Amino acid sequence: MTIRPELPREFVAGHKRRRMMDAIAALTAEQGYEATKIADIVRRAAVARKTLYDNFDGKEDLFLSALDATQTEMRVAVEEACERTTAPEDKVVAGLEALLEYVAANPAASRMFMIEAISSTQSSARLYEAGLKRFVELLRENAPARDGLPETIAESLVGGVAWILQQRIRRGEAESAPDLLPELSQFVLAPYLVGGQAGGTARRK
Repeated sequence: MTIRPELPREFVAGHKRRRMMDAIAALTAEQGYEATKIADIVRRAAVARKTLYDNFDGKEDLFLSALDATQTEMRVAVEEACERTTAPEDKVVAGLEALLEYVAANPAASRMFMIEAISSTQSSARLYEAGLKRFVELLRENAPARDGLPETIAESLVGGVAWILQQRIRRGEAESAPDLLPELSQFVLAPYLVGGQAGGTARRK
């Protein structure tokens, strides 16, 4: 008889936490935060109710933890993509591509962060705003330098990208988000470039 090695306790605990966060992301995407109950979460995650309360203070704490994990994963994906290239134009396109690919690969988590977080609780709305501000900072750090632009240009561009993605997600079309890369690249880069043309960088790799 083959004896399966015992998994480390930390690995099992981390896996259960992730299952619960994935469960609340899927459930809020399907039925909204308010309609999602603890019973729904533990059933979807296949854990005991006690396990949930051993790890989180309740539904909102789990929701906020899942939101924080999602925005961190999304931001890290964009940061790493920007770091893999050098030219500012290429950094912007690479970052956008990473963001769109994350949304396509994680539609439930993306809906949770980009739509449900805004109006579910005061804390989730603050977390969404903080996440958006970090993307504004990333754009300021990586966009081409150009004098004379409005101080709020980065906020306007990031907000526009978020709005377009929210519409795509609301229609159940998150998986097609990468198709937006050419137009979003043009939209974000145009204010920074002479003549407003993003050139040949705005294409899928």
